[in-house]
Amino acid sequence: MNLFAGLLGRLNFDAFPHDIITGFGALSVVFGALTIAGLLTYTKRWTWLWKNWLTSLDPKKIGVMYIVIALVMLLRGFADALLMRTQQAVSVGSSHGILSSDHFQQIFSAHGTMMIFFVAMGLMFGLINLVLPLQIGARDVAFPFLNSVSFWLFAAGMVLVNLSLVIGGFSAAGWLAYPPLSELQFSPGVGVDYWIWSLQIAGVGSLLSGINFLVTILKMRAPGMTLMKMPMFVWSVLCSMSLVVFAFPILTATLAMLALDRSLGMHFFTSDTGGNPMMYINLIWAWGHPEVYILVLPAFGVYSEVVATFARKRLFGYTSMVWALIAITFLSFLVWLHHFFTMGAGANVNAFFGIMTGVIAIPTGVKIFNWLFTMFRGRILFATPMLWFIGFVVIFSIGGLAGVLMSVPAIDFQVHNSLFLVAHFHMMIVGGVVFGYLAGLTYWFPKIFGFTLNERLGKYAFWCWLVGFTTAFTPLYILGLMGATRRLDHYDASMGWQGLFIVAGIGVLILALGLSLQVAQFGVSIWQRKQNRDTTGDPWNGRTLEWSTASPAPAYNFAVIPTVTDRDPFWASKQAKKTTEKPHYTDIYLPKNTGMGIFIAGFAFLLGFAIIWHILWLGVIGLAGIIACVIIRTTSDEESEYLITAKEVAKIESEARA
Repeated sequence: MNLFAGLLGRLNFDAFPHDIITGFGALSVVFGALTIAGLLTYTKRWTWLWKNWLTSLDPKKIGVMYIVIALVMLLRGFADALLMRTQQAVSVGSSHGILSSDHFQQIFSAHGTMMIFFVAMGLMFGLINLVLPLQIGARDVAFPFLNSVSFWLFAAGMVLVNLSLVIGGFSAAGWLAYPPLSELQFSPGVGVDYWIWSLQIAGVGSLLSGINFLVTILKMRAPGMTLMKMPMFVWSVLCSMSLVVFAFPILTATLAMLALDRSLGMHFFTSDTGGNPMMYINLIWAWGHPEVYILVLPAFGVYSEVVATFARKRLFGYTSMVWALIAITFLSFLVWLHHFFTMGAGANVNAFFGIMTGVIAIPTGVKIFNWLFTMFRGRILFATPMLWFIGFVVIFSIGGLAGVLMSVPAIDFQVHNSLFLVAHFHMMIVGGVVFGYLAGLTYWFPKIFGFTLNERLGKYAFWCWLVGFTTAFTPLYILGLMGATRRLDHYDASMGWQGLFIVAGIGVLILALGLSLQVAQFGVSIWQRKQNRDTTGDPWNGRTLEWSTASPAPAYNFAVIPTVTDRDPFWASKQAKKTTEKPHYTDIYLPKNTGMGIFIAGFAFLLGFAIIWHILWLGVIGLAGIIACVIIRTTSDEESEYLITAKEVAKIESEARA
């Protein structure tokens, strides 16, 4: 028995859930996984799944897999939000609600972690994979295999987060795990370790993606596409990925130091032997505030494409929009300290960061006004993507004004740790980021799958999101001004807060209806895909290169690499009504499928799990497996590309255009 215990480190039967809600969640995860495995086995689709999707290096398929994971995690994160809002609505006075305090803190931490790292980041990288190569006239990304590794590291981090629901429990130290709460003295369990290693593994994948997309943009643009002829979405990705390359190493180093504190008894962030918790907070926000712009800049790019397309006008102020993106990218590294104005940095430091926070609102305002000027006197089509943009303007403007308010240190002192801040953050991230990616998903869906989404259900879902979100978070501004703090799982009846918490809960229920309508939208659209088939490749009368290809786009994207002469090349060619000559097709080489990315990520998962539970032998296997896979991949003489002949290209293009 002792030998068995030694082999499993800290893992034992006590690690499995014992309360009803956690047990139900764990059973749901296990049942869902078994159901999917059973369906694949029953339909004999395992081989199809492996060959056509899991091992694919096609960025479009990798993008779809990113989005599938992100949408599944959105449902999981939303379930956490529903539990938290229910708890806050009913846990008042003598009633202590449906959750224990520790369980509430775990849900709080998991919700923030999943929504930022595995929903917003997943949707972002998914859309970039789907659209970026098409928009710059490229057949692939710069490093296709690295793209696969990045995705599977992201997936491994996601699995590790969800595994905490089944074995061991998650961190209760908040979604940024401030020490000393995240140190061993106050969090002796494995929850913080799950948090560290799921983010560490997924974060390495994000860093690799940032490098990959930067090189793709800088080196693989179509002939004639200068920097100032790039679509605005490409510019936004360029700026966002620049932030990834500079910011994510900070996260990697910070998590590594916290892991050393917990695993090897070091004191980087404890007060013992010269450590300092404030160093952690500086480092985590030196990554964390650029992370906000990493997420929101590609969403800004989506809005630029959507507004220009549905207003039937050239994007207003293109040059100023580019410089606004560059300004936001630069300034995002100069505002991190506004996250802890209250921690005694001094008046001069607070004043500098307060001014910088106010200044960064200027280029953001430039972008919003340019979008509105693009709409001015345009022939606007209020399709679902355009509605998401309008909802963004409303919610993001409210959240942005609250942010400018909190850039004043004296005001921030009053509302810093309150629900006022929670409302502001959600209006920026959900109103800015999630609305943008849902607009982009709806907009580019036919390009990837070959049919449009159901417009009626999409519009119903949008209005539920807009009304529900406003109802859910406007009361939090009021509660914050009344003194309600974050992470609050119980309060006294005499505070008079319950009514507002109930209103917020009603808002979440309206959001749940909107989410249900989106699920129905996908289901109905798939069922009616033949009626909604995009036979033109250009269902929205688009302006950029991706709409010049067939829908769905072929594996090689472009049979003939286009030459760009205009900022809106496809729109210009349509307006000129040029008669295209018969294309001259050539042989095309594309990367072969490989499962090595899955194997690398699988061994990374084993390494993370082993460190969490102190299972030495498993950690050795995980580390050795990663090294072995990398060596095998980099030294293999096996041909890594396959050929599509010119004759096959001609046949594919003929069938697609028929």
